[in-house]
Amino acid sequence: MTLGDGDRHTRLLFQGSNHDHLFIEPGCLARPAQAAERQPCCKVRRSRRHRRCCRLPAPVPAATAERGASAPQRHRGPRGSAPGKDEAGQMGSAMEPPGGGYLHLGAVTSPVGTARVLQLAFGCTTFSLVAHRGGFAGVQGAFCMAAWGFCFALSSLVVACEFTRLHSCLHLSWGNFTAAFAMLATLLSATAAVLYPLYFARLQCPPEPAGCATRDFRLAASVFAGLLFLAYAVEVALTRARPGQVASYMATVSGLLKIVQAFVACIIFGALVYDSRYGRYVATQWCVAVYSLCFLATVAVVALSVTGHTGGLGCPFDRLVVVYTFLAVLLYLSAAVIWPVFCFDPKYGEPGRPPDCPRGSCFWDSQLVVATFTYVNLLLYIADLAYSQRIRFVPSL
Repeated sequence: MTLGDGDRHTRLLFQGSNHDHLFIEPGCLARPAQAAERQPCCKVRRSRRHRRCCRLPAPVPAATAERGASAPQRHRGPRGSAPGKDEAGQMGSAMEPPGGGYLHLGAVTSPVGTARVLQLAFGCTTFSLVAHRGGFAGVQGAFCMAAWGFCFALSSLVVACEFTRLHSCLHLSWGNFTAAFAMLATLLSATAAVLYPLYFARLQCPPEPAGCATRDFRLAASVFAGLLFLAYAVEVALTRARPGQVASYMATVSGLLKIVQAFVACIIFGALVYDSRYGRYVATQWCVAVYSLCFLATVAVVALSVTGHTGGLGCPFDRLVVVYTFLAVLLYLSAAVIWPVFCFDPKYGEPGRPPDCPRGSCFWDSQLVVATFTYVNLLLYIADLAYSQRIRFVPSL
C-alpha cells in the first residue's frame, strides 16, 4: 500500500502495539513484489544525481495490517548491517516505536498523562476525606462513593497499562476504550461533585459528636471532587478528535455523544422506577420501550467500538450508526410528544404538582425529570445525527 503522489511515496509497513497508530516508512518508491526481490528501490533526495539505495522489507499480510502483528517482524537491512537492526539504525522489536523500551514515560509526563496522574491524586484524596471523617449516607452518598471508587480503579488501570505498554496484550481498541472511559468518568465525577455538596456540605457546624471537623472534611472533599471533574474534562478535551485528524471513533464528537446519551438514559430509568406511574397507560409504556431500545442500541455501538469488532458486522459501520441514530431521533420525538401529554394533561394526569405530594417521594417530580431528560436526549441524538454526516470511518482503527 502506498500513500502520496508523483515520485514521493510512503510505504505502509505494519500496525504497532497501540492499535490506533501506524508505523510508516517514508521515501521508498513502490515497486511490484517480484521486482523488489531483484532490485532495490532508491530514495531520491533533492538532487537526482545523488541517490541512496535501500532494500524493501518483506510484504506484510493483510491480517497483520488490520489487526496488528502478534510477534516481532524482522526486516533485513543493507549488507553489512548488524543482524536484528532495522533500516533506521534502531535495535529491538519492530512492534514498538524506534527507541521504545518496556516502560513508557510519556504515559505520565505528557499532557494527557499529567491529567491522568492528577485524576489519581484528586480521586484518592476525595475518597479518603469522605471515608475518613466526612461521612456519607443514603442513596446519594452511596452513589458518590461508588462513582469515585469506579473512576479511581479504572484510571489506575489505564495509567498502569500505558506506563508498562501492557495495553497491547488486551483484546480491546485501546483508543476507543480510553476515550469512552474518560467521557464516562467526566459525567460521573460531575454528578458526584454536584450531589455531595448539595446533600452533605454545610457552612454551619453539625451538632456533636460530628462537630466542625466533619464540616471541614466535607467542604474539602467537595473542593477535590470539583478538581477531579476538571481533570477528567481536561483529558476529554486533549484527546478529542480534531477536524482532519484520524482518530478512534469514540474520540470523535459522535462517539462522545454516545456516552452522554447512555448516561442520560440511566437518569431516565432512575426516575422511572422511582414511582413514576408509567404503567397506567399503554402510551407511557411505549415511551419506556423507546428509552430501553435506544439505550441498548447505544450501548451496543459503544461495546463494538471498544472491543474493535466494528468490521465484522457484514455492513459498513458508518452507515449502520447513521441509520440507527436517525431511528433514535424519530423514536425520541414520539416519546417527547406522548410522555408530557399522558402525564401533565388534565385528561390523563396532573398539570401541576399536587399540594399533598410529599417532598422527595412525589410521582409528579419523577414524571417531570423523565420529561426533561427526554428532551435533553432528543437534542443529543439530533446533534449526533448532524455530526455523523461529517466523519469518515477508517476500518483499521
